[in-house]
Amino acid sequence: MSGRFEVLPGGGAAIALDEVEISILRSLAVQLLELIGPGDEPVEGEDPLAALFAEGPTEPPSDPALRRLFPDAYGDGTDELRQAAADFRRYTENDLRTRKREDALVVVRGLDALAADAAGESGAVLKLAPDASRAWLGTLNDLRLTIGTRLEVTDDDESEQLYRLPDSDPRKPMVMAYLWLGALQESLVETLLS
Repeated sequence: MSGRFEVLPGGGAAIALDEVEISILRSLAVQLLELIGPGDEPVEGEDPLAALFAEGPTEPPSDPALRRLFPDAYGDGTDELRQAAADFRRYTENDLRTRKREDALVVVRGLDALAADAAGESGAVLKLAPDASRAWLGTLNDLRLTIGTRLEVTDDDESEQLYRLPDSDPRKPMVMAYLWLGALQESLVETLLS
């Protein structure tokens, strides 16, 4: 394997990862979990259906990375559009946060199992079932969006300026992670479409 996802017989994807790649991916996924925040677990004795109908926030997050992960449905505009966006957020953001959290946990648990399997070796092959592949794809996308937001990447300057950063630039490690995550995401998409 060449650091790219490959198709598994019967569906899913596989990729060889070394110890450093496992560690970096795990660290980034844990940081994503911390950014998204903990879920609201139902209190013992509380009606479990009540949690399904709990209302979420109506205002966009103040953190730019969270705003990118949980954007307004209708953008800025009239009072009517702002109210519609608030209503949409109220009824969807909690579920979206839960899904993003669950996806990131699939990544962390998969990497933990892989690290345990690779103990004492230089790396291992991660094999993902189709459902896990979808979770990985979502998390790779969320990581890339988060890092891109922190780096203030725009579509206009993404490829041109990022590739030309000098090694002395303090953003260089995050840029390298951003570009690597993009390559992983692209190879996983290509694998899943095969």
